[in-house]
Amino acid sequence: MLPVVPPESAVAAEYLEYLEALRDSNFSGDIEHSYSSRLAVATDNSIYQKMPQAVIYPKSVEDLTVVGQLAASRPDIQFSARGGGTGTNGQSLTSGIVVDISRHLNNVLEINVEERWVRVEAGVVKDALNDFLRPYGFFFSPDLSTSNRATIGGMINTDASGQGSLVYGKTSDHVLALKAVLANGEVLDTQSIACADVKNIENQCVQTIYAQLVKSCIHKRDAILAKFPRLNRFLTGYDLEHAASEDLSSVDATRILTGSEGSLAFIAEAKLDITPIPKHKALVNVKYDSFESALRHAPAMVAANATSVETVDSNVLDLARTDIIWHSISDLITDVPNKTLLGLNMVEYNSEDLDEIEQRIATLSARLDAEITAGETGVIGYQVTFDTADIAKIYAMRKKAVGLLGKTKGSRKPIAFAEDTAVPPENLADFIMEFRALLDSHDLHYGMFGHVDAGVLHVRPALDMCDPEQEKLMLKLSDQVVELVAKYGGLMWGEHGKGYRSEYGPAFFGDELFTELRKIKAAFDPHNQMNPGKICTPINSDAGLVKVADAKRGHLDKTIPISFKEPFEPAMSCNGNGLCFNYDTTSPMCPSSKITQDRRHSPKGRAGMIREWLRLLNNQGVSVKRLEAESFSTSLWERWINTRKTAKTEDFSHEVLEVMDGCLACKSCSSQCPVGVDVPDFRAKFLSIYYQRYMRPFKDYFVANVEWMAPLMAKTPLLFNTMLKPKWARSLLQKTIGYVDAPVLSVPNLKQRVESLVDDYSYSQLASLSDAERAEFVLIVQDPFTSFYDAEVVKHCIDLIAGLGLKPVVLPFKPNGKPQHVKGFLERFERTAKSTAAFLNQVHQLNIPMIGVDASLVLCYRDEYTKTLAEKRGDFSVKTVQEWLTEYLAERQEPLPQLNDDNTYVLLSHCTEKTALPASERQWQAIFSAFNLQLTPTPVGCCGMAGTYGHEQQNLANSRGIYDLSWRPVLAKTKADVVLATGYSCRSQVARFEQYKPLHPLQIIAMHLQETH
Repeated sequence: MLPVVPPESAVAAEYLEYLEALRDSNFSGDIEHSYSSRLAVATDNSIYQKMPQAVIYPKSVEDLTVVGQLAASRPDIQFSARGGGTGTNGQSLTSGIVVDISRHLNNVLEINVEERWVRVEAGVVKDALNDFLRPYGFFFSPDLSTSNRATIGGMINTDASGQGSLVYGKTSDHVLALKAVLANGEVLDTQSIACADVKNIENQCVQTIYAQLVKSCIHKRDAILAKFPRLNRFLTGYDLEHAASEDLSSVDATRILTGSEGSLAFIAEAKLDITPIPKHKALVNVKYDSFESALRHAPAMVAANATSVETVDSNVLDLARTDIIWHSISDLITDVPNKTLLGLNMVEYNSEDLDEIEQRIATLSARLDAEITAGETGVIGYQVTFDTADIAKIYAMRKKAVGLLGKTKGSRKPIAFAEDTAVPPENLADFIMEFRALLDSHDLHYGMFGHVDAGVLHVRPALDMCDPEQEKLMLKLSDQVVELVAKYGGLMWGEHGKGYRSEYGPAFFGDELFTELRKIKAAFDPHNQMNPGKICTPINSDAGLVKVADAKRGHLDKTIPISFKEPFEPAMSCNGNGLCFNYDTTSPMCPSSKITQDRRHSPKGRAGMIREWLRLLNNQGVSVKRLEAESFSTSLWERWINTRKTAKTEDFSHEVLEVMDGCLACKSCSSQCPVGVDVPDFRAKFLSIYYQRYMRPFKDYFVANVEWMAPLMAKTPLLFNTMLKPKWARSLLQKTIGYVDAPVLSVPNLKQRVESLVDDYSYSQLASLSDAERAEFVLIVQDPFTSFYDAEVVKHCIDLIAGLGLKPVVLPFKPNGKPQHVKGFLERFERTAKSTAAFLNQVHQLNIPMIGVDASLVLCYRDEYTKTLAEKRGDFSVKTVQEWLTEYLAERQEPLPQLNDDNTYVLLSHCTEKTALPASERQWQAIFSAFNLQLTPTPVGCCGMAGTYGHEQQNLANSRGIYDLSWRPVLAKTKADVVLATGYSCRSQVARFEQYKPLHPLQIIAMHLQETH
């Protein structure tokens, strides 16, 4: 494999000079211009891609002023501010410098409960702000589907809104004041200024801005009111109407900056008004026989005094049913017997008065019952919930709808380009029917959902942007939708801003008002340095606007051959939704992204790296067959030479390796990501190919061979443990292999623990038994970690089975191969999988349940074995302990012993297990309840161990940091003797940092059963 050299890697000379000046200044933030760092911010949640010159991460307002001051004498230097990167129209993309606010400027600065406001830095994530406000009884009310990763600065720049906007309004309705930094580095603290006082403003730059606002917003008032329709979601870009007071006596730059998409200034801080959290809330899920019925019925729901009305169509519902999220809401949105659910309206009520809500619900229920009986409105059923947690789960499904659309099979994927059209709500049903007819005329598939109460519906047609003809169709559709919304008195951009749709601005504003926008732009940013081409250009500038037809991600992706795309499909599937940026520390999604705050170290970032790496490989004429051939032909000597040259070699592969090495291989992304981007899958393939050219670190061989070393060492565990005890031995292990806190083997070992408990049955003996006799047996499939390093858990598993009156049999140990797969030894993994699958398929013929204690190893049989062996995997099935117990207890005829224990145990689940097996925590809770035991699952993210990740020296700091994010706070307030953890890695991590090892939940039941005998 040749070095992968990106042809676009060079940063322009003027930008290198600027960055050098920035390093020599008082700028305290991060400055990055590696190819991978730039690539990570070259895309957002849109179809566009633009490679920047660099990305910088300011740490303070002072940093932003330095950025601007240095640019004041360099008018060719251009910037774009970036927050969560959730924009659907390329708002933050630039060929200049990306200024990412989210990494450091993310603090809540001040709260005033009496006056009901909060002051924050612009990089605060919306949900994080609400977590801060909740104990005070307040929330920041504008809601949006990306609230767990969208920043306040991004919301301000796009004037974001969402559910409940009829009641709560848009972001601009809640911004009291802003601290912004202009292109020249001057700080603008926005406020309302009387028109008569503008001439007295001492700062010449600020005076110029406010003077222009008077001319544009006051003097052009009649034209503004005549031109803009009265829509809840109407977004002008620069809010000419509301920047002026109602009596036209004053102007405020706050409303101009809100919705400006970073084209006027950097938003550094914001003073926001906050809303009391309603004491009572209810949600009515109204079900329909068609999506049209849901749309046409929505106005009646609004008229029923609802706080909000959200809708989704059958396509979105069907996709949700295939996702992990459906497990949490399946009982809240049930099917209607003998009816097909094709549309859903989610009607919310909230109030300070419970009686008021109940009365409204009763009135609505009576009406819906009558309509169901009459069968005229399309209503086929409804469900009501008052439970706040359940309501949150339903909205989580609705919020995930955008990403779920990306699950559509095939090369055509639903894309954003006309997904936030806004029309008067009374026109919405007719508009959508004509919109659907337009899409149907092009034979397109699509999903629809949105805010019917505000006349906004999200529509994403499925197109293949790697197909030039499909791109032409997208451009044609874009123009047709513009005409359609104009016909119905609406607007192309009702919620998600303009970005690359800015070219439609002049048509919607008209020459007179668009000229005013350009004058405002010139007052703020005379040299067109701030996000140029978005919304408008300065009045005296010859620069053009960005275009819908500009460079897209598909232009690059289409150069990747199918032979590369297919094996790396999980990376190609990423649609930029960015759910992997979820800030919530209790979410298992991508712990490496949370701890590094580096977009590269996320599923989206890693997918982007792989796509670019594949593209560059193809550009250099490298084929898949050639890569496969090189895996056998590259000698150890050649790899050693290549590795020695690494420091002198410009090879993008090294940057890809860096971000892949940071992955914990926890696989949470494979189920948490709406489109199932499975990083460990393509990470293993990349490592396999990378190490065809370069030497592997010795630690990789150590990990890959653990499954044959552990059984040998476990024969004399005391000897090996004694060898590891001295400090010098551990230091030597750390220096030679790069391993820290190596686990010790179980003493006594598993064989010594269980030989008196388990009869030694051979396969032939079990095969000779009758079906009835075999029904008394349970087979335990060993894994290397619990069998050799945590043997007491396997011993208790045996006790549990025996305590239920069954006969446990421990199968001979067969390597699982997961450690090999994690480190990219794919050829060896395939051999291991074939051998073990053959063994387990033979045992499968006995028709005796097979169970495994460690879920991550069990899941490897289901996932990696299936992908690697395909149909050769066979039909064997290994269940987790809780899966088997759930089935067994449901069939058991004899009453279970009721165990006596006053403790309420706290369950901390392995992240791989709870994401791949979403029912697992509920299963353990039900199992404990069946034995009269109390168990409470506690939300935590990753523990930071993830197999061997936490034992590697290079990962130690991040491993500890990840543990501190969610596990340490929970354990700090929980008694050690009630903490239970399902993962071997998790138990080991707790033992390392807390000096006690939690039990597996099966151990509690087993020990109690032993006491009853």
